[in-house]
Formats: sequence, structure tokens, C-alpha cells
Amino acid sequence: MLAMLLGAMDQTIIAPALPTIGRELADLELLAWVVTAYLLAATAATPLYGKLSDIHGRRTMLLVAVVIFLVGSVLCALAQNMTMLILARFFQGIGGGGLMALPQTIVGDLVAPRDRPRYQAYLATVFMTASIIGPLFGGVFAQHFHWSLIFWINLPLGALALGMTWNELRRLPQNHRPHRLDVIGAILMILGTTLLLLALSWGGRSLAWGSSEIIALLLAAAFAFALFVGRLVTASEPFIPLTVLLNPVVAAGVTASFFAVGTMVGLSIYVSIYFEAVRGLSAAQSGLYLMAMMTGTVVGAIITGKLMGITPHYKRPPLVGVAFSIIALVILAASADNLSMLWFEILLAIVGMGIGTQFPVMTTGVQNAVLAHELGTATANLNFFRSLGSAVIVSAFGAILLGGIGDGSERIVALEILVAEAARSGKNIETVFQMVFAAAAISLAIAYVALLAMKEIPLRGATNQTDAKAMDEKSSL
Repeated sequence: MLAMLLGAMDQTIIAPALPTIGRELADLELLAWVVTAYLLAATAATPLYGKLSDIHGRRTMLLVAVVIFLVGSVLCALAQNMTMLILARFFQGIGGGGLMALPQTIVGDLVAPRDRPRYQAYLATVFMTASIIGPLFGGVFAQHFHWSLIFWINLPLGALALGMTWNELRRLPQNHRPHRLDVIGAILMILGTTLLLLALSWGGRSLAWGSSEIIALLLAAAFAFALFVGRLVTASEPFIPLTVLLNPVVAAGVTASFFAVGTMVGLSIYVSIYFEAVRGLSAAQSGLYLMAMMTGTVVGAIITGKLMGITPHYKRPPLVGVAFSIIALVILAASADNLSMLWFEILLAIVGMGIGTQFPVMTTGVQNAVLAHELGTATANLNFFRSLGSAVIVSAFGAILLGGIGDGSERIVALEILVAEAARSGKNIETVFQMVFAAAAISLAIAYVALLAMKEIPLRGATNQTDAKAMDEKSSL
């Protein structure tokens, strides 16, 4: 949980400090790359950590991830210009990719699938904590001290996580299985992911979606992923084993997580903009009102985690919860501008709680469906598609806003600035935000269909380590 807190808080603590960083380093043009560089590295590195942890062990790779993250934090704090900071953030993101995936895999090693949802719900509280204290610390450090403190604060937390990983995880059960890393497959996947994320990051902001540069990036990403698929079919031991990729439970879980997590992240960004542009709230007030959704997410995850341990039909809570989230989003899409803040907050809490119900089910369901020596790969790829889904759906919601309030000029300004200008000019932006809520409902509906299609395999009562020999013998037969 300490290691995961490092990665989760890093994504929330830097946002309030960005304007200050841009002013002090005298470079606002490249400021967005402070976030984009980290996102690129962390997303691309996540599946690599999963595969390497299956080869070299969870403890070894978590130590590597924490060390890289801490070195990157020091480099960020010492950066004297924007270019140095962006390069340091990229290096820090390489470690951050392991901090998000490996803790969930370690829980899978230690805890039986039947009991695992309760622990996955505990991990969900990490994100709630990060969403509260991250922006608070980031704003205070940037306003009253120095922005570099948002990176220095990682050192004591990281040292504690490093010490516990070094000592306590010596007792982690080992699942020895010889593997070979498919270097070509890894390079193709990282290349395709990087090109896609670059297109999603620049599209609609730095460059128009129809520009030749964005189209070239998307075509290059598609070509890289096509080569990656070809490599999966032909390699003797592909980067992602076909037994994992073609597993129907994994496929359904990845699809549901892609759209559900992407919807949650997209809403967390654009609801804040809605509060400021439409409701006239300050940035601090919008963050406070957004807590209804974040709190609901954690509550939904905790309740589902407890229910999964006592009922064999563990899909029922998310089927009910996500259905209520879709209904709440439909109401927001139909009449958000006519709702009082109290009812708006109630609906946001319902949306968050419903989305939260699917977190323990997706993680535990995917882990329960694979062999012990595939646990790291499966968990890391689940987190990879969650991150990718966040990038894709955030970009989709942004495109809806740009299409609704943009003037069609070739120069694309920052979305937040464009929304603020539209609000000041008296444009009816409420309707455009209602379109975003409608898109969120559609995205969750796709996640719901994937959840329906996910086979409900009974949760094992023993850990993956206990079952490993029996499952592997059955697989070989």
C-alpha cells in the first residue's frame, strides 16, 4: 500500500503546482509534457513489470520500481529548466508503472481468491487518500514553500516502502517457472502505446485532430500494434501469453475495466471543469464537491469486497451498481442544469459507488482465471488497459467539449482556457457538458455489457501458490 500510495499521489499532487512550475521555470509551452511524459512512461512500462515479475519475482521488481521512482523524484526536484524536468518525469514514470501493478499482484500471491476482494478494497482506499491529500499538499507546497517539495516528499515515504519491501517481502512465496522475455514483442507494444498516447495527448490541444501529424501518429500506432499481434502469434513465448490474451474472463475483465476506469477518470477531470465554468465554483470548492464521487467509489469497492467473500454470485453487486451509475448519468445528461447542488452531489455519489463495485470483481476475477505463473502478466495488463482507457476516454470527452464550444479555428488552445472563455462569452456550455455525461453513460453501458459476458468462475479457497502445482499439472494434461 505504501508503494502504491507513492504512484497514486504523484498523479494528484502535481496538478495544483503546474502553474507555479511553469512560471518559475519560465516555460509554459512545454508545461503539459510534465504530465504527459510521466503518463507515457508509466503506461508503457506497466505490462513490462508484470512479465518481469513472473520471471524474476515480485520483490525484486518492486525494489527496482521504487528505486527508479525515488531517483526520478530527486532528479525532478533538482531540475533547473523545463527540459530537465520533463526528462526526469519520464524516468520517474518508468518506476511509477511498477508501483501501480505489482502491489495488486503481490496480494494475489498471498491471499486466496475468495478473500482477495477484501484486500483489493483496502487498496482502493489508497486512491481515495491520494485524491484528498495529493491536491492539498501540492497546492500548499507550491503556494507557501517551493514546488520541488512535491518531489522531495516522496523520499521518506519511498524509503519506508523500500525498507519494508526489502525485509518483509523476503517471506513472499516464490513461484519458480522459467520464462524468456520477448524483447521484440515488448518493444513493439511500448512503441505502439507511446505513439497512441502521443496522438491522444496532442490531439485537440497542441494539434487539430484532423492534422497530418495526428493522423500519422495514429497510423504508426496501428502499424506497431499490428506487428505486435503478429509477434504474439509467431513467437515461441510471446510477451503476453496467448492463454492469457484469449482467456474469455481476462478479455471481458479488461474491456470492462477499460471503459469503467476511463469513465471515472474522465468524469473526475471534466466534472471539476463543469463546477468552475457552469456552477461558478472556485478550484478548491470544485475539488471538495468532487469528493462525493471519489468517496462513493471507495465505499462501493469496500462493500463489494466484503460481499464477494460471502456469496458465490460475486458479479451481482457490480451488475446492480453499474446499472445505477448509468441511470444517474442519464439523469445528469437530461437535466444537469436544472438540478440543485444537493441532487447533483447525490447523483455523483451514486455514479462513484457504482463504478467502485466493479474494481474488486475485475481484479480478483482476472487473477482467479489464470495460472499462478501468469498472475503478474495478467494483473499488469489489466492495469495497462485501465491506464490506456483513461487516456482514450479523457481525450474523447475533451473532443466532445471542443466540438461543442470550439470555433473551428486551426489554433487549438488548452481545453480549460477554451471552456472558461466560452463561459465568459455567454455560450450555452451546459448543453455541451450534458453531452459529456451522455457519453459517460454510453461508456459505462459498454462496460456493463462486458461485465455481463464475464464468466463467473467460483473463487478458489486457496492461494495461487497452493493451487499452482495442481493447476499446472492439469494444464499440461
